[in-house]
Amino acid sequence: MLSSRERISPNSKQPKMHPAKEVHVLVLAHPVQGHINPMLQFSKRLASKGLKVTFLIPISTKKSLNLVNASSIQVEYISDGFDNIEADKLSIDEYLEHFRLSVSQSLSDFIQKHQSCLENPAKVLVYDSFDRWALDVAIEHGMHGASFFTQSCVVAWIYYSGQQGTMKLPLEVVDGQGHVLSDPPVMSVLGPNDFPSFVADVHKYPAILKIVLGQFSNFHKAKWLLFNTFTELESELVDWMGNQWSLMTVGPTIPSMYMDKRLEDDTDYGLSLFKPEAEACLQWLDSKPPRSTVYVSFGSLASLGEDQMEELASGLRSMKSHFLWVVRESEEKKLPRNFMQELGLDDDKKGLVVKWCNQLQVLSHGSIGCFMTHCGWNSTLEALSLGVPMVVMPQWTDQPTNAKFIVEVWKAGLRVRANERGVVTGEEIESCVNEIMDGERGKEVRESSLRWKEIAKRAVDEGGSSDKNIQEFISNVVDLCP
Repeated sequence: MLSSRERISPNSKQPKMHPAKEVHVLVLAHPVQGHINPMLQFSKRLASKGLKVTFLIPISTKKSLNLVNASSIQVEYISDGFDNIEADKLSIDEYLEHFRLSVSQSLSDFIQKHQSCLENPAKVLVYDSFDRWALDVAIEHGMHGASFFTQSCVVAWIYYSGQQGTMKLPLEVVDGQGHVLSDPPVMSVLGPNDFPSFVADVHKYPAILKIVLGQFSNFHKAKWLLFNTFTELESELVDWMGNQWSLMTVGPTIPSMYMDKRLEDDTDYGLSLFKPEAEACLQWLDSKPPRSTVYVSFGSLASLGEDQMEELASGLRSMKSHFLWVVRESEEKKLPRNFMQELGLDDDKKGLVVKWCNQLQVLSHGSIGCFMTHCGWNSTLEALSLGVPMVVMPQWTDQPTNAKFIVEVWKAGLRVRANERGVVTGEEIESCVNEIMDGERGKEVRESSLRWKEIAKRAVDEGGSSDKNIQEFISNVVDLCP
């Protein structure tokens, strides 16, 4: 069991700012792994440059969190209101409303206590854009807000257009007279099936659609808009949006060891909702030749149907390459009968199936030749930043949009195509992976992936686009605390 207060930020090689007074920032994370990771990494960057950071996680039980490393970021756990409630019996609308009401009160109580106890209390709250109501709480307590977007600029623009009514959901962007627009120009690459699932079918996920569009209902009250991307990756959208908003790109928010190496102890994200089988993964990968293995993972939330699991297993069995496949415990029952036994024994077996792994360790391992991914934004940024070619198989939310840009704009992957039943066959998976690993298109994708790796590193290194934006944000915060 974790204590109610932990520290998780690295030492740093770069000089700290040492403001005249200790400047304090609160960071409120949304309690989902894909949202915790980028905000935690951003917090580490702030701490490495001299700010005091308190990282708040709304959660009913801390025993599900795995602490990886400890350092100067202070972590506090506030109630999400589900201590004595069976959350699985609530509808999505009921769950989200209960979460909003409970965390709003928990956050308000924490800020009030914090402000009454400290000589120099925090004047800034960095909050996940999904939890837009946190900004109203901050303003009530005399604080400034920074909205942190954990999705790409492309996806943010789509949601913004939907919220503003300038998009005829699900597909068309229009002007005030109802004329269809084709701008921002890069949006022209998106077809009917490439929009986020919440927008492509507005009736399927109404509660979540309300959240993603709601990000922009009060964002004009935020003093800063922070995006987990880097300018060079989405330059056209960053320029377009920057003409209207005061946005800052601060990514990719990946542990420094894999990027600029300026934060000495920053080797992992720090907090995990899942326990990785790190030793087993690395030991098995060490036994494999360079670029011989396919890493397969669909993230912390995506769930495949049984038919799709059967086809995926068939494709992995048939392909030339070895494979490491992450199958969460909740998904294991969908594996084909006897599949595990058919893989072979020990280091000689063709594939390894684990419940969870340290994805950065795996992607950076020399035996990995490609990444078969659902295209979650964190996974996308990790693959681009580590130069790993992708085979993309998007499932829902922003993943179809990310997949389109991976393949068509960034040229960093190939996409498997579903059949008329909406299932990607084993033959399609085998063919696409073989092409990435050994084909001519695979060579082009690998070269493009390696280019993005260097660009991403430059963005976060000293003087890079994201580093400059983080420095500017910190200067703004310090100016608020004379």
